[in-house]
Amino acid sequence: MRNQTAEDSRQGGRAADWVIANIQEDILSGALENGAPLPAERELMERFGTSRTVVREAITTLSSRGMIEARPRYRPVVRKPGYDTALSTVGSIVKLLIGEPSGVRTLYESRVFMERALSRDAARLATRDDINDLRAALAANHDAIDNSVRFYNTDVAFHGVLYRIPRNPIFPAVHEAYTSWLAPHWERMPRSPERNRMNYLSHKAIFDAIVDRDGDAAEKALETHLSAAWEYVRGTFEVQD
Repeated sequence: MRNQTAEDSRQGGRAADWVIANIQEDILSGALENGAPLPAERELMERFGTSRTVVREAITTLSSRGMIEARPRYRPVVRKPGYDTALSTVGSIVKLLIGEPSGVRTLYESRVFMERALSRDAARLATRDDINDLRAALAANHDAIDNSVRFYNTDVAFHGVLYRIPRNPIFPAVHEAYTSWLAPHWERMPRSPERNRMNYLSHKAIFDAIVDRDGDAAEKALETHLSAAWEYVRGTFEVQD
């Protein structure tokens, strides 16, 4: 394939598709290193035997996939994709879907399903360091009760620890995605120290159950916490069931 030009490849598809496939292969294989600048447009034109228009179309597509970071007046930079990249590429579609009736509820229920399992597993798998991370996140959550902006951030951080405990790189990426997709709703919700304190106590119940190695109690505390949070979301935004 590398001995062909992009123009020769058109019989099997668009020239830009062929260029995209080759650059993508180089990124995934490490031939183009993560964080390194992409070769100059003229170099790519010569390599693939194609026009500047085709090269720019390929760069735009790769940028939309999260494999290249393109900025005006700078040479594009290679970004080897991870699980977070894969999820971020569908982010705009998810945001459209949760704008539909019952969309927020559908996404929220998937989060509850995942975190129930994560809390149960945390009671079984959490190491001493994991417990210390949870304890530190819980303490930060407590200290932020009177500051709703800080409280929200520490709330996210506490839940984030649960996603890291299994040592599976997909889960932290999923947590980041949930946070990004649901944040516009969360940030619009009215908050108060009283409500923050209730949420903190829910986090403490989850933490205590994990420390006690009681998976049933951890899962129940998590479900109770997120169920109560959902009622608040539904009441605030009149979300359809």
